[in-house]
Amino acid sequence: MSLLYPQFLWLLIPFGLLFLYLKPNLLIQRVHLIILLLLVFTLTRPQLQKGFQEESIEAKEVLIALDVSYSMRATDVKPTRYDYAKATIDTLLRENVQDNIMLIAFTTNPLLLSPPTTDHILVRTALNALDLNNILTKGTSLEKLFKKISSMKKVHRELLLITDGGEEKDLKRLTTALEDTDIHLTILALGSKQGTTIPTEDGSMLKDSDNHLVVSRINPLLKELAQAMNGTYLTASGNPQSTSDAINRSFSQSHLEAKRVNKLHYTTTELYQIPLLLALLLFLMLHTRASKYLLILFALLGIPLQASFLDTFYLDQAYHSYEAKEYNTTKRILAKIETPSLQKQFALANTFYKLHQYKKAIALYSAIHSTSASVKQKLYYNIANAYAMQRAYDKAKIYYTRALQLGDDEDALHNLKIIALLKKKKRAELGISHPKSQSNDSSKSNADSQS
Repeated sequence: MSLLYPQFLWLLIPFGLLFLYLKPNLLIQRVHLIILLLLVFTLTRPQLQKGFQEESIEAKEVLIALDVSYSMRATDVKPTRYDYAKATIDTLLRENVQDNIMLIAFTTNPLLLSPPTTDHILVRTALNALDLNNILTKGTSLEKLFKKISSMKKVHRELLLITDGGEEKDLKRLTTALEDTDIHLTILALGSKQGTTIPTEDGSMLKDSDNHLVVSRINPLLKELAQAMNGTYLTASGNPQSTSDAINRSFSQSHLEAKRVNKLHYTTTELYQIPLLLALLLFLMLHTRASKYLLILFALLGIPLQASFLDTFYLDQAYHSYEAKEYNTTKRILAKIETPSLQKQFALANTFYKLHQYKKAIALYSAIHSTSASVKQKLYYNIANAYAMQRAYDKAKIYYTRALQLGDDEDALHNLKIIALLKKKKRAELGISHPKSQSNDSSKSNADSQS
């Protein structure tokens, strides 16, 4: 169990002192104080961590390419072109919460800041971690950026290009670089037609190699590029919000449709209802005559809620006993869980493996179904291990191979090599995926096997 707002526990100190100084015969005052303590505990938001759950959502593929060259420090867009771009991206992230967004920064070369993800906190963190002072290049290469994009996996994608355009002059080369991609292009051109000088860190203005002031302006080629790609050309509006709205309108005009993707999100069970209900019951028992009827009502309403809490509690206890290598205890605890769940199945299968009951482990692993490739890979790996421990090396080889077909796995590859030798040598040590505690995400486990 964890507390979301533990700082409220400081309130227990004065209430605790008050409790000690109350007279023993003042029962009503003591009950009132207990009610206050329960309300304080409610404010701390106690939670039980349940782990990762898989959810299918509709999401568009969006690639945001942000120009971070030196010219983006120009102030013709306030406060600077770069700061305005960051604020616009932040607004987009808040308004497109389900989209699968990739973030690339580029100068003369592109740099992946965040791979495609629906977790926009990660995208925002990557964006805020970027320090322009660490970027030494002053040029912009749209061609290299587009070649990088064309080398990616071909999917229907929205491309939001935020730049001043640099010194690009060859429209044909840019369109050629994008011709094999399936994108809808939206260009946000930052800057002004007349251009402006670029301030440096020491307060002076940037100069070229001939000691002439550098004047940066919007490259008119950007508008031609948008037209050539049947895209949308935008410039900075009065504020990032209005610019974000214009970008969203451009996205909505695209022929690209959202597709269903599987998203893993961390879930918790809220427990604040328990102290809150107890406080309410105590208050009503003191100040109403209908307390017995209220108790019956809350008991009836609380039956399924209590069962859910108990299942989560038992699962957490099972994880701890498993980590302590008390596998028989783990099996007994899991038997107390009444509601079937994938977490229970995975934990029980791993427990049977540790108890050398490999047939039962294989049966449970095989009964788990998920649309997640990573979860399937873990299941195949564990099934292969169980067959290997039974010396069914041909079956083990099949499942190790299936695991490797879903992605690189050093353990599976290592064990696959071992079983090739075990046809001659009868002994070897093989690993097993351990169930993960709800507060631990360091091992292959059942915590992310929900689908």
